[in-house]
Amino acid sequence: MTPQSRLRLAAALTAAAATLLVAGQLPALAVDDPPAPVIGNATHFDGLGSPYGGCGLPQSELDAPDFVALNVYDLPGDYTSYPARPLPPAQADRIGLWNNGLNCGRFVRVTIGDRCTGTNDGAPGQPFCRNGSWVADGYNGATLTMVVADSCGDGNAWCRDDRNHLDLSTASLNRFARGGVPVGDLYPSHWNNRQVSWSFVPAPDYSGDLRIAFLRGAQRYWPAIAVSHLPNGIHGVEYLADGGWRAATMNSDMGQSYVLGASTAGGTDFQIRVRDVTGALVGGGRVYRFALPASCGGTCSAAYTPVTYTTSDGPTAPPTVSPSPTVSPSPPPSTPPPSGSGCAATWTVTGAWAGGFQAEVTVRNTGASAANGWSSEVAFAGGQRLVNAWNAGATQSGARVTATNAAWNGALPAGGATSWGLVVSGDNQPPSELRCTLR
Repeated sequence: MTPQSRLRLAAALTAAAATLLVAGQLPALAVDDPPAPVIGNATHFDGLGSPYGGCGLPQSELDAPDFVALNVYDLPGDYTSYPARPLPPAQADRIGLWNNGLNCGRFVRVTIGDRCTGTNDGAPGQPFCRNGSWVADGYNGATLTMVVADSCGDGNAWCRDDRNHLDLSTASLNRFARGGVPVGDLYPSHWNNRQVSWSFVPAPDYSGDLRIAFLRGAQRYWPAIAVSHLPNGIHGVEYLADGGWRAATMNSDMGQSYVLGASTAGGTDFQIRVRDVTGALVGGGRVYRFALPASCGGTCSAAYTPVTYTTSDGPTAPPTVSPSPTVSPSPPPSTPPPSGSGCAATWTVTGAWAGGFQAEVTVRNTGASAANGWSSEVAFAGGQRLVNAWNAGATQSGARVTATNAAWNGALPAGGATSWGLVVSGDNQPPSELRCTLR
């Protein structure tokens, strides 16, 4: 797979979205999950296209730094045809595990398998490991949890002949871990497009609530949104219009992007509810209310414009990214606050608005040996409340927030660092205490 082919795909999908709506969106057709786990061949690619990956999100807005692409088609032996997307029910036998976008935003647990000793280039019509054999080595069993963010529709053997093929982000390959310790040098010397086993899993260490944003070109008569940060994928968005719930149209097969209708015809206020991969309503039917941001003017020009929202069962949810690019990040404290032995934590405010702010906590292993996990504590100084967190599982008790590492960022080599983020309601004040502990 090449970044260029993904760039062309993202641009084509964005340009075609309005045409699809006028012509009538083809229905998304669900394909059953494979029995878990499955074994497939794995390749790698450098990054999502610009501005969007196949799921309709910029790479910077993904729910995890480690991401994967699934096959659009199930076309063994056919390397030249490119059926229109999304595939209609009449072509159900051609739908790959990309599932017309319906597997977007789900997480997969990937385990490294055997390495090929021969030629393993995905050439059309050729065996995957020719003039060689599959062998196990010291990297077998290393695991990583990754989010589905892109699609593989190229005309090669990987994307056509192997239904269970995964295309992994290149930067993720050396973050696969055994016993909590990253393997470090799997790629490039020990890779050669290995076999992997994988299965779908719920979002690890999930906390918080949905993220909602308008996409480039969105306006009152074409309100295209992106929905992310779900506990178990997304299989539909419904919007309230004329007193009833209606199914929103998926934006081509970008499975985390939907085109809404307003609460009143031609309006700029919206109410939605979301269904996960099981068909269940997220939050037991929670309703999210928001409006086209004033910053968009008539049409949103940014690739991703996040919105604040209110819900049917809670207060206003601040955005999970800074709504104002003019806010300058605060510098880290010149002296790191007290932390546990071998661990240092620093605090950086990355955005602020009336009534809330966003911050990042960097956790650094200052010891001489690797750590298998970490925890971090923040003590608020003025009655602030945690609204959302990412890259960690976080809870608040009184003034203290306790965060523990996510599945993908717990292992820290000596000198290594990672970070987790949080959105906070209340005044932008530095914490009274900031700590971290390694384990």
